[in-house]
Amino acid sequence: MRLLSLSLLGAVLAYLAYLLYDAAGPSVHRVVTVLGFLRRYPAGATPKGGEVIVIPDTVHCEDLHYHAPSGTLFTACEDNAETRFRWFPPLANFDDPELAGKSRGSIHVVDPNIMQSRRLTFENFDGPFVTHGIDVLSDKESTDGEAVYVFAVNHVPETQPSGVKGPDARSQLEVFHHVLGSSSIKHLRSVWHPLVKTPNDLFAESPTSFYVTNDHHYRYYGLPRTIEDLYFKAKWTEVVHVQLASLASSDPSAGVTARVALSDVHSSNGLGHGRSEREILISSATSGVLHIGQIPADASGNITISESVEIDHVADNPSYFADPYAKPGDDRSGFLEAGLSRAGGLSSTQRNPAARDAVMVTYIRPDAGRWEKRLLFEDDGSRLRSASAAVLLAIPPAEDSESSAGAGTRKAWLFVTGFLSKGMIATKVDL
Repeated sequence: MRLLSLSLLGAVLAYLAYLLYDAAGPSVHRVVTVLGFLRRYPAGATPKGGEVIVIPDTVHCEDLHYHAPSGTLFTACEDNAETRFRWFPPLANFDDPELAGKSRGSIHVVDPNIMQSRRLTFENFDGPFVTHGIDVLSDKESTDGEAVYVFAVNHVPETQPSGVKGPDARSQLEVFHHVLGSSSIKHLRSVWHPLVKTPNDLFAESPTSFYVTNDHHYRYYGLPRTIEDLYFKAKWTEVVHVQLASLASSDPSAGVTARVALSDVHSSNGLGHGRSEREILISSATSGVLHIGQIPADASGNITISESVEIDHVADNPSYFADPYAKPGDDRSGFLEAGLSRAGGLSSTQRNPAARDAVMVTYIRPDAGRWEKRLLFEDDGSRLRSASAAVLLAIPPAEDSESSAGAGTRKAWLFVTGFLSKGMIATKVDL
């Protein structure tokens, strides 16, 4: 009788385990896929991609934006190869706040025609500047669009009354103004608000209105932060709408109002501009999802999500490629997502300057009512360590021998950068 009872208990437990797996199995498989726990590359492998060009002087540039009117790329770089491995709050690295207090990251302009980067000299700004996400907005009031606003996340350490830095971050946002072609960039003001707790990226609607993601609810490593990263239903992050009364203030909190414009988001991360002025792209990083939404016409309204697209790796900063050579029946426009292909191991590599972090870049296009998802670039970390942003620049068909030969292909330059990369890279890809 006891044996029969044990057999029945075993059967019940087995059935419960089956029901649990049937309910949670797809979610577990998704976590394993996105975080790359089973993804492996042989040492020295370069899985996908052709010749790679490294852009000089682009150390640890986390975000990247293409400014179409000027034909240039903008990025913010840490510049110092040491700082990021000892202080980077987005990775819960608070090891050396004193070093962070001396950080002098910078804004760079990259000329894609000559593959060169140029640091801009700051006016009215003396740091510290611990770089992360940025956005670029044309100054519509400038003559012939000759200037832009640059918005940047800055993870400065907090300062104690004694003057000692840390132990936490007091992250803020910076607003700059740059005249295109000049060698400098002017700091207009810093922005701080208590709702912006763990800022990652920005989406500028106007010079005085922008959206910011909080990428974590929990700042420090531990079980709660691990849960919010791995459990896709832990929708504890949000997108905050920030408005400024003025661009001229020496007090970061003066004239700043903010509200939550989108809540209940899992692992909100990068933001990008989409196909129209009101379309906003939002990445859910560790769940590998690109959300396509709309910002409200009314400042009191909330962001609405119209569609969400899953990819097979971590999703960082999204971008939209508008095909300038599109024609009826042949439009290569699409979205890009860059990220880590083995993000599950980042906690063991993020403080090691000699480590590698493998990367993937996915190209997402609408196709007959579904989404075509194609891997554009993949690396084991030897050519590019970490990938957090990517943009495409189309090559004119007449300049590409393969396209003009009638092969039916179209090519573009793919630029990719990463928060732990020694240098931004460019490589030619098929569209």
